[in-house]
Amino acid sequence: MTTTYTSYKLITADLQTSLNRVSEQPDVKRETEYYLSKIGGVKSVDDFFADSRLYNYVMKAHGLEDMAYAKAFMRKVLTEGVDDKDAFANKLTDTRYKALAESLNFAKYGELATTFERAQKGMVDKYTRQTLELSAGEDNTGVRLALYFERMASTVTSGYSIIADDALAQVVRTAFQLPAEFAATDIDRQAAYYEDVLDLEDFKDPLKVGKFLERFTAMWELENPSGSYDPLTAFQPSSLTGISTDLLLSINNLKLGGR
Repeated sequence: MTTTYTSYKLITADLQTSLNRVSEQPDVKRETEYYLSKIGGVKSVDDFFADSRLYNYVMKAHGLEDMAYAKAFMRKVLTEGVDDKDAFANKLTDTRYKALAESLNFAKYGELATTFERAQKGMVDKYTRQTLELSAGEDNTGVRLALYFERMASTVTSGYSIIADDALAQVVRTAFQLPAEFAATDIDRQAAYYEDVLDLEDFKDPLKVGKFLERFTAMWELENPSGSYDPLTAFQPSSLTGISTDLLLSINNLKLGGR
């Protein structure tokens, strides 16, 4: 049986070929062609929300597919943008919301927001990568977690960043063999522990991330010898796995000194 690490390395050894293979899948190709044919005509936040197919494509591209139902929440993210430090997306520790607001920055660029490369090819690249990770997870959730961590590691700036993202936290807890109950302990203590055992600057170095993922995949194999793991748990919206959006805001406030 192929190990988690071997499967992960098979995908990442020639990542572009893996991504090209995904992009040629009929369903991916169809949705991407639709997205590229329509997004240029979207001139406002209202236009964007009026086309559920475009909306769902963007949500999946940013790993927020399970939050697609929260349209009022997402409208606030897009309406306020990211330029104001008090903008809604900037108050959320989960960086995926800020990344989405940057990809479609209607607040700053108005009707030109969808003309930039990040809103077109950049969005397609994100969608393809997400689809690759989802596909890998169908066979082995550990591989999906490793691919996700590799992609997101450089965005981790504090222990709170890890706590706010269930998938990142799952990887770190597994690597250090922490029990699931650890996630229910005091938030400040969790963050302090992560910052003590990890050099977060290492997560900006692909080679060091690779070494960390070797450790994670080895521990994953020990904990999941039969692959008996719920493939959705770590990737459900935080509100379904014990960390609500309100708590994310609270975490951010704690991080910033209780403001």
